[in-house]
Amino acid sequence: MRTFGIAAFVAFLIDQISKYVVIHMMELARVRSIDVLPPVLNFRYGENRGINFGLGGDMSQWVLIVVALVICAGVTLWLWRSPHGRWAQLSGGLLVGGALANVADRLIYGYVLDFLNNSCCGINNPFVYNLADVFIFAGALGLILFTGEPKSAPKRRGKKGQ
Repeated sequence: MRTFGIAAFVAFLIDQISKYVVIHMMELARVRSIDVLPPVLNFRYGENRGINFGLGGDMSQWVLIVVALVICAGVTLWLWRSPHGRWAQLSGGLLVGGALANVADRLIYGYVLDFLNNSCCGINNPFVYNLADVFIFAGALGLILFTGEPKSAPKRRGKKGQ
């Protein structure tokens, strides 16, 4: 569980520090748009009142907070109660750390701060997201890939008559 805790803590910190630097220190909330490496990487100010990547925007902030906390508790309990490898622990930590970072935003601002925008190859992407969203997505994908029934060793066949 140490890997899980460290991953959750680091994901939470990275997200919160990145939001503070970009939104407040670089004043993205005021200027609304900063082209970093156009069109591949842009900072665009966004207030997300929905779930990951802006989906479900009409839901109550308190419902979203409770759902996120229940999911975090469930993932933590599940990883704690049954043995999982380091990659599963890391994945769970990323998911929980990202979810808690977005919960912190909802408690502080009443919405989640988003600022990352990527476009490429003539496609203009109107959506914004944050690093917590990336951690949640990567953590969920990692839990799918790195958990499940452990692969058992093939049964050895003995010589006949033994």
